[in-house]
Amino acid sequence: MDNLLLVKETLEKETGMVLQKTPTMYGLQAALATYINGLILNDFDKLVYLLYRIDINEKLIKQLLQEAETTPAGETIAKTIIERQLQKIISRKDNTPPADANCEEEKW
Repeated sequence: MDNLLLVKETLEKETGMVLQKTPTMYGLQAALATYINGLILNDFDKLVYLLYRIDINEKLIKQLLQEAETTPAGETIAKTIIERQLQKIISRKDNTPPADANCEEEKW
């Protein structure tokens, strides 16, 4: 499955958002940025919890927001979330042992 589709599925699960069936990186980032901006304005605690669940370091977010003074916070945070989700997907793929049909020891 395409990594972007995996990110989409994960974000839908984590946020409850309904995203495009076949997302583009730009569309995914724009939709997530809108959602994040809503959280910033209306439910900051939920945003903090989301960042914690996705495993994004608070210090990293603060640093990125300071560096991107002219970029809206929602866009910066959305980009960071997507990058983190992609890192996790790639890491899982790299660290998952191949399924060996002949290995009886690992079958339950």
